[in-house]
Amino acid sequence: MIERPQVCNARRVTSEPLPPADRDPGADPAALAKVVARQRAEMERLRDLAATSAVLERAKGVLMAVTGCTPDAAQEELDRRAKDGNRTLLEQCWLTLGALPPKERPAATPAAPPAGAAPSRTAPADTPDLAGVLGHLARDLVRVDSPHQLAGRLLEHLAREADGDAVMLYERLPEGGLGLTAYAGIDPTLAAQWRQLPPVSGVAAMDALRSGEPRWLEDLATDRTRYLLIGDPPERWRTRAWLPVPAGDTAHAVLGVLRRRGGPFEPRERELLRAVARLVAGRLRAFDSPRNSPPGDFSPTVQAVFDALPGAATLLTPLRSASGEVEDYRIDAATPEAIDVFGRTGRAMVGSRILESYPSVAGEPLWQGYLRALETGEPFEGEPFAYQDVIGEVPVTVTYSVRAAPLGEGLVVTWLRHDPVDRQEQRLSDVQRLGNLGWANWNLLTQEVSWAAQTYAVLGLVPGQEPVRLEQLPDLAVPEDSEPLAHAIAGLVSRGRPFDVPFRMDTPSGIRHLRMVAEAVTAPDGTPVEVHGFVQDLTAQRSAELALMESERAMLLQRGILQAERALAARLQHALLPLPSKPVRLAGLRVEVAYLPAQAGIHVGGDWFSAIELPDSEALFVVGDVAGHGIDAVATMAQLRFTAKGMVSTGSSLTGALARLNQLLLHSRDGQITATMMLARYDPDQHVLAWAQAGHPPPLLVRRGEVSFLDRPGGMLLGATSGSAYESRELRLEPGDRLLLYTDGLVERPGEGLDAGFARLAEAARVHGRGESDSLDALLASMLPEERRDDVCVLDIRMPEEEERDAQG
Repeated sequence: MIERPQVCNARRVTSEPLPPADRDPGADPAALAKVVARQRAEMERLRDLAATSAVLERAKGVLMAVTGCTPDAAQEELDRRAKDGNRTLLEQCWLTLGALPPKERPAATPAAPPAGAAPSRTAPADTPDLAGVLGHLARDLVRVDSPHQLAGRLLEHLAREADGDAVMLYERLPEGGLGLTAYAGIDPTLAAQWRQLPPVSGVAAMDALRSGEPRWLEDLATDRTRYLLIGDPPERWRTRAWLPVPAGDTAHAVLGVLRRRGGPFEPRERELLRAVARLVAGRLRAFDSPRNSPPGDFSPTVQAVFDALPGAATLLTPLRSASGEVEDYRIDAATPEAIDVFGRTGRAMVGSRILESYPSVAGEPLWQGYLRALETGEPFEGEPFAYQDVIGEVPVTVTYSVRAAPLGEGLVVTWLRHDPVDRQEQRLSDVQRLGNLGWANWNLLTQEVSWAAQTYAVLGLVPGQEPVRLEQLPDLAVPEDSEPLAHAIAGLVSRGRPFDVPFRMDTPSGIRHLRMVAEAVTAPDGTPVEVHGFVQDLTAQRSAELALMESERAMLLQRGILQAERALAARLQHALLPLPSKPVRLAGLRVEVAYLPAQAGIHVGGDWFSAIELPDSEALFVVGDVAGHGIDAVATMAQLRFTAKGMVSTGSSLTGALARLNQLLLHSRDGQITATMMLARYDPDQHVLAWAQAGHPPPLLVRRGEVSFLDRPGGMLLGATSGSAYESRELRLEPGDRLLLYTDGLVERPGEGLDAGFARLAEAARVHGRGESDSLDALLASMLPEERRDDVCVLDIRMPEEEERDAQG
């Protein structure tokens, strides 16, 4: 094994002198970097030269031992064999060494190492000799005649010798990037995605090409932060190696070896991959040799000729097997309009294979036609066939015809994409029908007029009759639109001024709204000689616009009516339901009232309250909610509010008042109005609150920090049924008690059950129920959303503490 020269010997092995020792290393870092790069490249070149020399000397020694020739004769024999086989000298050396029979192992078992001796680091007994591996690989590589076969053979060997799972071979492109020449072990979709690498940093293959040194990617976590890793996902290959081909600053290609297993590349694997890269360099040069030029000794100007040709055409060279059978075709020239499945066009296709560029051709009649043209020397013209193409990212079925003509021992293949006239006409007809328009042409010199069939339908004329002359078109319009259309036509004919004019026609089926767009074709002196344009029927669109305008007017009118009704209902509600500006004292109780109208919609609801002192010094509390909104709800609210106060004030019981109010709603003018209500009468002497309800939410009691809802007595909502029975209950109030009477707008929210609303109210009362003066406002703020969909009415009744009562007394 040839050791790589050490850095300390760089001055001796390179022709570039080092900078003086006393020079400031930071004075010119760019110059220092260039010197280091040249030294590194020179060291790589010398290392490759040393490795090549070692292989050459070993191969010469083999010939000398077998034939007994001199060293010079052995050198000449190796040169002759390489030239005859169209191989590089390095390949021939490896072939010569690989032809040697394997060494026989001694039968005796080796003696055990002395005690305390270091363990042996020699290769295992089943590890093939590196020379034998490379010799076997060289024999396989000289049989390949395409980059893809080269990649396949490399993967076969590297899978065994270096655990390789995929091979990629890139070559430098004229514009500076890298193009994927061959691959093995990866799927075509991934190959198409990575077929070109731009000349940017952060790409390991490009880094290896620029530096002329291999890049060993052995730590996936670190490598993915430095480089853009090929693969989806990148974890598919945990280690990678990118080797320049050949090594040094003359590299024009990059060999990539990708492995699924982790861990670093062993020294033997690195040495093997470096040697493989040198073999690949020779094989690539062989592909570019004159032996692979197009049959007939075509000059390089052939591609220049193809560059100037229109249409899609390629020059194909048949690639035959040892038996003479055509296995594939190589593209040796292509026109700019030719394209393959990888998106390559023109010159980028040169060197690729037909089965690589058009894999669906194999075994098809087209393939057989190529073979007949080669055998008979007569051109082949295939039948038109359908091909699935992609245009603007949309799959389109296109019809093609292919022609193959022999040229020397190759074929010139051209293909034509068909777009039949009848298909174009059908598409134009469909466009006119779907757009409800028709084209028309008027020749101002010959007076010839030509119309599409759809033009007659748009104008309501009988198809086949004489088309209308241009100057006669205004006669078809209604009188109000005739003059503007005639003026536009006159400006077009005299001055070539295009126009886009709407007009109407009076037909037996009604007024038809039309639009005409036209422009002129002028002579060199600017005189209009022809007019072409189209007429479009906009009746359906115009009818929809008129209907929309009418609907908008109706909506605006209805909105105005509703807003006026809301304003009237609001004024009635404010007049009938005055709110106190501050808490009031009734029968020794502190009472605070809150009323919040709905914010969603434009209607006013029917929530109300009453809090009055009765003639016997007792207090009456009422909270109610009429179903519905608007004037009717406000009117019913006023009726119930004043009737309930009047009944209780004149001696009716709470349950009796509810029964009479139920009958009142059942016999009202509408007969379908319902309402909920709660009546409560407070005796200040006994501190007892008697109450009854009709389908109303239960009161909430806050006592000594505990919150509870009162059990409701029986009672159906008002106006539901004539057989409703109402019950009452009593509650003895204690000092510090707080009682909340409210309507359902306080606890209801869309999409939420009442239980959740009651729980939210209990928690709010627990938090804001300490008797602060602003506790009701804080409670309402925590309970109500920003946009209320229903009215909210709350009576906050509090029994003062003993100290407060004494102070008031």
